[in-house]
Amino acid sequence: MAEDLDIDIDDLERRMKGAMESLRHEFGSLRTGRASASMVEPVMVDAYGSPTPINQIGTVNVPEPRMVTINIWDKALVGKAEKAIRESGLGINPQLNGTIIMLPIPELNEERRRDLSKVAAQYAENARVAIRNVRRDGMDQVKKAKGNGMPEDDQKFWETEVQNLTDRMIGEIDKSLEAKQAEIMQV
Repeated sequence: MAEDLDIDIDDLERRMKGAMESLRHEFGSLRTGRASASMVEPVMVDAYGSPTPINQIGTVNVPEPRMVTINIWDKALVGKAEKAIRESGLGINPQLNGTIIMLPIPELNEERRRDLSKVAAQYAENARVAIRNVRRDGMDQVKKAKGNGMPEDDQKFWETEVQNLTDRMIGEIDKSLEAKQAEIMQV
């Protein structure tokens, strides 16, 4: 019965870290005026009849701060990859050089920087909501354990543990958001 009274704090932490990882992935896809290989990760190419991530049909490189190159391995897929990049919403005009697709990253204007900063804030808020949902699940576990005979001191301990974990994760989100917004606004 004592096992029914324990709260699985490791599971809660794993789920919260999953929300953080998702946020990092979303932040990586935001274009900041600097080239990054992660900005093309969401691009899917119709290769051999199925949608395939672009990094699985070619090598993605960042040869200079404002350029991403993709060396497509199969010549037959170059046109499809170019079309996928154009339709991806990245706002980048690809240039072809044989099997190499070059993506010059244009300078961002002030208005676009502010818009991207707002998008980053929205991603961070979604991550906070996900973490709060995990917190609610943890608190529900504590209430259920209390109903199964958990002593009040143990209940207070677990509530504090869950809240401390939540506060720490939300603090990490805030730091990540601050860093990403500074990166976006940097000229």
